[in-house]
Formats: sequence, structure tokens, C-alpha cells
Amino acid sequence: MRISTIQAFNNGVAGIQRNYANATRTQEQISTGNRILTPADDPVASVRLLQLEQQQNVLTQHKDNLTAANNSLTQEEVTLNSVNTILQRVRELAVQAGNGALSQADRQSIAAELGAREEELFGLMNTRNARGEYLFAGFQGKTQPFVREGDGSYSYQGDEGQRKLQVASSLDLAISDSGKKIFQNVIDAGRLASAVTTSPLPAGSTLGVSAPLVQDEVAFAAMPFPSAGIGIRFTSATQYEVYDLGATAPAPALTSGVVDDDPDTQDEVVFAGVLVKFEGVPAGGENIEITPRIDPLTGQSQQKQGILSTIANLRTALENPATGSQVNDAVAVALTNLDHGMTTVDSVRGEIGARLNIIDSTQTDNEDVTLVNKSVQADLRELDYAEALSRLSFQSIVLEASQQSYVKIAGLSLFNQLR
Repeated sequence: MRISTIQAFNNGVAGIQRNYANATRTQEQISTGNRILTPADDPVASVRLLQLEQQQNVLTQHKDNLTAANNSLTQEEVTLNSVNTILQRVRELAVQAGNGALSQADRQSIAAELGAREEELFGLMNTRNARGEYLFAGFQGKTQPFVREGDGSYSYQGDEGQRKLQVASSLDLAISDSGKKIFQNVIDAGRLASAVTTSPLPAGSTLGVSAPLVQDEVAFAAMPFPSAGIGIRFTSATQYEVYDLGATAPAPALTSGVVDDDPDTQDEVVFAGVLVKFEGVPAGGENIEITPRIDPLTGQSQQKQGILSTIANLRTALENPATGSQVNDAVAVALTNLDHGMTTVDSVRGEIGARLNIIDSTQTDNEDVTLVNKSVQADLRELDYAEALSRLSFQSIVLEASQQSYVKIAGLSLFNQLR
């Protein structure tokens, strides 16, 4: 085989360049600490590293979402804790207002503090988060959720949406609760109305009736309470019967009882969890109807009442001169509704606590997976320095040998033998 001079030169240069490239690559690996500089170094490991980096980006986003969720839920929990404190104080004032020995001036003094607490609660229910969005507006973060109307009533302008964040690959966590759920959808203990329908009253009758109070929701739902309402008819001055207003006449008695004919004694009837108190003395033949209260705006039975409306109604009852029975009715309804409201708020706070626990456990899982991910990446990418230094030493020897051999071979020539 004949080898030309140019071929010998080209082979020598190519060998030197190849050995130099190998030594340079090893030196670059040592300087960067990475075994894989390009996908060609290890195609399988390069693909796996790309997958791990994508997973790490997702884990980082989940970590950011967990932090945002924790901040949002913590703010909501703190706000609801303040709400609960106000409701407890309002309940104390309502109990105080039920004292029959109070004068009208005393009641107005209580009403003044109720007004201040009402304003404070109104502000908390319109709390904004760090982004300037309303905390309890549902999806309508830029819309003020609670608005005071011209007549002093309150309305909810948000929606029932619940914002969520993805905090794990298959877990979306709620980070808010709508104000309607917490503050508006509170069961109204005063959702029934009463009236003495016998007109004129029989001779000698001074019968009156208090506002009905749904004091036992379990019994009210278990009966269930007749949809048309109930009637109470006095068959004598001391005996009465309760019947279904929706039943075909003559309606059969659902229950019966006896009242005291002492005018100084206040009698009461409890049926299906509904408490009704009698005033005055019946003569027999009177009829009382207890019917669902109708919302004038919707024309539907009024089942719910907002917490702010409950406080406003009590404040109004205390501000205006009223009989003792009217004040007692307002206080009884307010106390029951406040208890319902605090139960609802505490229920939501319990849900928030459960979500915060989920955040804690998910953060731990996220950190564990992140640690494993980085460990696997290190195993695939990082360089074995002992092996690399040994390889660099060997490549340096090979490079020096190729350079020296090239010099010797390049110096060979047939013409040197002809001198």
C-alpha cells in the first residue's frame, strides 16, 4: 500500500486534532462538573434529564401555588376569626337587650354599639387580598361583594364561585369561599309569620300572638312542617288544636293542648320545632295562622337571612320605641340567627383548617419529590472527578505521543538517503 506524503501529513494532523479534542472535552467536563455537555455524550441520559427538568419546573410551580394558597387561606382564616369575635360581642349585646328592665335610652345605647359593630363587620366582609381583589366575592374579585342599599338593607353582588389552585399533579385546592355561602345563606329562625285571623275577636278575648321562632331546625325538618303553614284554633277558653292549613276542611287536629287562663301568665306552643307565645286571654273560637314569610322581591318563601341583616333588624327594633313583647321577639330571632351564623362561620373555618393541613402535607411531599428529582439528575449529569482526571492524564499522554510521533514521521524523507 502506498502512502503519499500529503496523506501522512493529513493522518498525523487528524490524529493530533482528535486527541486534542478528547483532552479538551475532558478538561471542559472537569471545569463544569458535568458529564454530559451535549446530548451526543449520552442520548438516553439526556432524554431522562430533560424529563426530570420538566418535572422540576412543574414542582416549582406547585410550590409557588402552595405558598399562594397558604397566604390566601391564612388571610381568610384570620378575617373569619375577627368576624367570629364581633358576632360573639353582638350576641352578648342581644342578650343584654332582652332584659325587660332596660329603658328606651338603654336600648338605644345598645343599638349604638350594634351599629358600630355592624360597620366593623361590613368592612371585614369586604376585605381585599394582597392583589387588591375582594376576598369573599367569588370569581368577581374586582366587584365589592356586600353593598348597603338606600333603605339600609344589604345585598350580595358577587357570585358563588370558589377559586382554586393546582397544588399537585392531580389536586386542585380551593383557596377562597364566597360571601354568600358564609354570610348570606344563614338559616332564618324568623322565616314564619303569625296573625290572629278571627275578626272581630269573641267577646272577652284579648288574645295576641308573638312572632313565630323556629328554635329547633332538626325537629322542623323531621316533621316536616306543613308547606302551607299551621293553624291554631281555640275550641274553648283553655283548649286549642293545631292543624294543617293545607288540609281539606274540616282539617283534622295534628296535636292539641291546654293554656292557662291567667292573664299574667304567658303560654306557648311548640310544634315541629316552632315556638309561638300567646298574649292575653282567649275566650274560645279564635284562630291563629302560622305561615311562611314571603320575600317581597322574589315572591318566594324566605328561608335565609344575612348576618348583617340580622344585626340591622335588631338594631332597628332597639332604636324605635316598641312594646316589651316586640323587643323580646326581635331579640329571640336575632339570638337564634346569630347562633346559626356563628355555626356557619365556624364550619367554614373548619374547612379552611382542613385545607391548610392539606397544604402542609403536600408541601412535604413536594419537597421529598424535589429532593429525589435533584438526586437523580445529579447521578445522571454530574462528573466522576477521579475517573475524569485519570482519563485526562491518559489523554494528555496520548496527545503528547501523537505530537512527537508526528514530528518524527514528518521528518522522514527518501531524499535524506541520497546525500
